[in-house]
Amino acid sequence: MSTEYPLKMYYCGECSMPPEYCENGPCFDKCQEWLKENLPEIYDALFLNKTEEEMNALSLNDGKKKQTRGGKAMKNITKKKEVKKEIMVGRAMRARKKYVTLVRGLRSCDLDLKKCSKGFGQKFACGSSVTGDDEVTVQGDVVDDIIDYIVDILGIDIDFVRDGGDL
Repeated sequence: MSTEYPLKMYYCGECSMPPEYCENGPCFDKCQEWLKENLPEIYDALFLNKTEEEMNALSLNDGKKKQTRGGKAMKNITKKKEVKKEIMVGRAMRARKKYVTLVRGLRSCDLDLKKCSKGFGQKFACGSSVTGDDEVTVQGDVVDDIIDYIVDILGIDIDFVRDGGDL
């Protein structure tokens, strides 16, 4: 078997892949029609000897409409579970007579922890950081001030805020 060089390569006009790989492409039916019109000798070599069942097996469509690239699929929207809204503010001893104030439960009221942490730090002129999954640590004993801040500035009802005392 002799091969003549340079090799002549053909590419599908629909999916821009070699015709042998069209069956794995996104638009097999369109590729098949294009090959039948433009490259009948390759179409005959690839698809003429196949039975109807084999052709249906090659088509990934199975009668279903495929999502086009860039389109938005229907998202399964799940309802959020009703979480008990409660913010607990308490203090913990850090070293000797030093305290830190811990604020837990801000996420249950749909508040952004980073923004709240930054607001606490600016309002009370102290360091503040997000330390846990739903916890903000503020340096200093500012429990009463933080409760007032949460109620007045953040607009959370006083019934949802409770003083946790010493944690």
